[in-house]
Amino acid sequence: MAQPTVEGFREVRVRTEALAAPLSAEDQVVQSMPDCSPTKWHRAHTTWFFETFVLVPHVAGYQLVEPAYAYLFNSYYVTVGPRHTRTERGMITRPGGAEVAEYRRRVDDAVLDLLAGDGGDDPVVTTLVELGLHHEEQHQELLLMDAKHLLAQSPLLPAYDPDLAGPSTGDPGPDRWVDHPGGVVEIGHGGRGFAYDNESPRHEVLLAPFELADRTVTCGEWRSFVDDGGYRRPELWLSDGFATVTELGWEAPAYWHRDGAGWQVFTLGGLRPLAPHEPVVHISYYEADAYARWAGLRLPTEAEWETVTAPLAAEAVPGGFLDPSVLHPRPAGPALGGPPRQLLGEVWEWTASPYVAYPGFRPAAGAVGEYNGKFMVNQHVLRGGSCVTPLGHARPTYRNFFPPAARWAFAGLRLARDPDGVGVGAPAPTN
Repeated sequence: MAQPTVEGFREVRVRTEALAAPLSAEDQVVQSMPDCSPTKWHRAHTTWFFETFVLVPHVAGYQLVEPAYAYLFNSYYVTVGPRHTRTERGMITRPGGAEVAEYRRRVDDAVLDLLAGDGGDDPVVTTLVELGLHHEEQHQELLLMDAKHLLAQSPLLPAYDPDLAGPSTGDPGPDRWVDHPGGVVEIGHGGRGFAYDNESPRHEVLLAPFELADRTVTCGEWRSFVDDGGYRRPELWLSDGFATVTELGWEAPAYWHRDGAGWQVFTLGGLRPLAPHEPVVHISYYEADAYARWAGLRLPTEAEWETVTAPLAAEAVPGGFLDPSVLHPRPAGPALGGPPRQLLGEVWEWTASPYVAYPGFRPAAGAVGEYNGKFMVNQHVLRGGSCVTPLGHARPTYRNFFPPAARWAFAGLRLARDPDGVGVGAPAPTN
């Protein structure tokens, strides 16, 4: 958990450096696509966040480590000042990795001094430090997502860490369905513990009765969709989705590679045979929606997902979060008649819900208010966390969001249906 204490601060900051360590200096500079950032940039930007929002306002006479970093490592905080073009972060060869490490060390020392002194008792300071730690945990996940995308561009398909645990073979068994009677329910953060502003305010939602699958869709099930021509059937796709499939030539999830009549999957541990019982991962919203239509079912709304998950969160937490020895989704355990499986961890789950403000939403005051609200357009909500998400983000109200064509996130899907067993569209073939 990201706690605004000396120990909590050290834990998060050390973890970032440990996650970067398997990557070479060359790996840490390159930007593989506009949506990704170099590892070195992630390390520096998270440091800039603490320097800008914690140290400058709250340490008398604080001097910036290097004034130019305020331009190089600002991300999208327009009110803070100008920033380097996002698509050209890979051109920042200087400062080098050692200089970024020194930047982190000096800012860490200043924050630790602040927390050990009067700042540790100042709720304004500790609130900002807590936000900065959760922000850094988000960038830890992005660091791994972006590193995987980068390594996948090489014809050598090099592993981030060849010693990661190998493919999982456990069979989760068929789907079970968990029913909910619907009615007026409350969703959103209740005010206890940390949450981002987009998780509030808590509010009422009217739900029709529904059923939620008790596990996520597997690679083997997704292969049936591929083999049935799912990527070539326009009737299954939203118009923008099929246009994207056609333009980009998609024929399977990201990181799937044909191997004769079968498939291999590129992971952070390298190229592996497709494991049919593992959750499918690295799919876009468009693909998730098309699969659900092919199956004669639908995606859950975020309110449906949260309503089922919130009462079970304590039981659901043992799912796979950021485990540096694994970093890949694992199959659901056997169904034993208990709560739905994999609700938290393994893969982010696309929902049918667009990313919009909750009723009564107000962004945080000041520059940190640019954190979430300004992105509430052209995105869809994902829930649950993934195998590269830090455990500090394991809460039912957490709202992740990505554009509908994004595939480099560790995203999969869980299906939903109405009580009569029908979702949307035609059912999948039975042969």
